Amino acid sequence: MARKKFEIPAMYASPIIKNVKEANAVTDPRKKELDPTQLDFGPVSFLIPRHFGFCYGVENAIDIAYRTVEENRDKNVYLLSEMIHNPTVNEDLQKKGVKFLFDTDGTERIPIDSLSSDDVVIVPAFGTTLDIQEKLQARGIDPYQYNTTCPFVEKVWKRGSQLGKKGYSLVIHGKYRHEETRATFSHSADHSPVVVVLNPDEARILAEILTEQRTPDDFDKFFGHKSTQGFDPFNDLEFFGVINQTTMLATETQEVMDILKQAAAKRFGEEEVLDHFADTSDTLCYATNENQSATYALADAKPDAAIVVGGYNSSNTMHLVEILEHHCPTFHIRDAGEFDSPEKIQHFNQWKKEILTTKNWLPVEKHGLKIALTSGASCPDVLVDEVLLKILSYYPEAKDLQEVIRPFEKTAAEADQG
Repeated sequence: MARKKFEIPAMYASPIIKNVKEANAVTDPRKKELDPTQLDFGPVSFLIPRHFGFCYGVENAIDIAYRTVEENRDKNVYLLSEMIHNPTVNEDLQKKGVKFLFDTDGTERIPIDSLSSDDVVIVPAFGTTLDIQEKLQARGIDPYQYNTTCPFVEKVWKRGSQLGKKGYSLVIHGKYRHEETRATFSHSADHSPVVVVLNPDEARILAEILTEQRTPDDFDKFFGHKSTQGFDPFNDLEFFGVINQTTMLATETQEVMDILKQAAAKRFGEEEVLDHFADTSDTLCYATNENQSATYALADAKPDAAIVVGGYNSSNTMHLVEILEHHCPTFHIRDAGEFDSPEKIQHFNQWKKEILTTKNWLPVEKHGLKIALTSGASCPDVLVDEVLLKILSYYPEAKDLQEVIRPFEKTAAEADQG
């Protein structure tokens, strides 16, 4: 089945990365290849992963949002919060007059009670809570008319609902304060007892509570603030499944599932475990899986340094950084404006939660330098182009851009003609 075509604004078009991606789609239509593409400019090479950048859900959200703005020029247009976690996209929508009702942490900017039924509200790609949906409906606003919720987020909700109807509780692997997890928690809590775990360490704590190696007091300590009211780990985890925030590390979600499945086996017996623990591995987002697998392959190519472009509040971008930083110096930047020379770069450190400055980050004197260059799922490819071009400007002896890109352009063009 052909992939749906979306209308993406021309300002996000990428003359460099676009050709690399289109050529790879021609030579590897089944997406079996994970080795990165190398753009060799002589003194410096760029390693471009097989999968990165805008995913289906993000393209869908951008398409809907920009069409909504265009079709409602005579109305007030609001986004519930950032549509996606990319400042370039959100700032452009704001320039077009779109206003945000909430900050990403849920803090209200504009009261929903101040809206009228003539106003337009766009639901972001992360989805929203049932409470907000009801408040919009009370104002005469249909929250589903301009709904950009990612289809793969909705798939998670649907699977959770199916389990809820069978009497299962739900464990959400996610960041409790993230918009998507707040929305998933709300939809799940409508039909099931729910608890959120952040990582495998928290999953082990929950597993030890389930198997009575820890006391119920530990549940209140670690999970009381991020579970449904009255959640009883011993009774509510008699039948349960794990769903996730789609932007989390897929390997980590699988680890969380394995830990809790083992705990269920210990409590109920190996023969009975599948009656108590639901297999939900089919809900893991394909794009997250692809991008993370390609990033592991990028790390295996042994780059000298890595640059990851994306919003500083983008969960999926931070996970790409997490993969790469174990292998080489890695810099998470929002765009090419974060560095002016090889001597200094500003970049986000997710562990310290602050913007750092690193000096002499780009050793231009080293011939044959290999730089891994990728971006998060909400980052336009054009921003990756701009980073590549800026770094190239530090190498006056580098090969001509068109000379390096021409083979990819030719492959992509031949496919269009065929």
